[in-house]
Amino acid sequence: MKTPSTQQVIFDLDDTLIHCNKYFDLILDQFADLMTDWFKTYGISTKEIREKQTEIDVAGVHQIGFASSHFPESLVDTYRYYARVTGRKALPEEEERLMKLGLSVYEQPIEPYPGMVETLNLLRSQGHELHLYTGGDTVIQQRKIEQMRLAEYFQDRIYIRQHKNAKALEEILQSRRFDRSRTWMIGNSLRTDVMPALSAGIKAIYIKIPNEWLYNIVELQHDGDSEMHTVTSLVEVPRVIFNHIHQTQRQKRTL
Repeated sequence: MKTPSTQQVIFDLDDTLIHCNKYFDLILDQFADLMTDWFKTYGISTKEIREKQTEIDVAGVHQIGFASSHFPESLVDTYRYYARVTGRKALPEEEERLMKLGLSVYEQPIEPYPGMVETLNLLRSQGHELHLYTGGDTVIQQRKIEQMRLAEYFQDRIYIRQHKNAKALEEILQSRRFDRSRTWMIGNSLRTDVMPALSAGIKAIYIKIPNEWLYNIVELQHDGDSEMHTVTSLVEVPRVIFNHIHQTQRQKRTL
């Protein structure tokens, strides 16, 4: 039963509830090792390779969203770029090896962030309505959700989108009875979680993580009426929501 203090809490999935970036970094380390070996006679550094892959990767996400094929293709495109600029012949067997390497990122074991279960249990026990909103390939994201048994907390309130932006969030907010004054977006991405939330007039909790993917880092722009909190761990989220509720209640009593 909903009460005036019941909040509608929307969680991001990757690098909010479960680890994600560290698996991509693992694959990119292997990719850079292969590339420096294949192009060792041309003096190309690991730093240059990583920067070019990031440039290609981010540009592709802007264009096609979080398609699962894009990451392995970004490895091949980086390889082809250096083949062109160096004159080294691009070999089909090397491209195939890079595609397989890139796709292997989706086969990594799923690992929750510390406090995931405790945080979701606490918020649910306090009567809050939990939602899950994630970007990516439906099959891959659904597999993660099933392995972590997250449907137990989110039931039919799970939204998977290939493009994760202000338009997608607005469509979700309009698809159900969200009370924007009581709705929160929780996530690690300023670009895809926080900025769309503030634009939609809902509150945001930004979970700042180390070694963030460049795509997620943007200059935050919001007006003074937008409510945003920054934390460094998932377990801090219930405290922020609890404090907000009690502050709001105190303000109402003094009116």
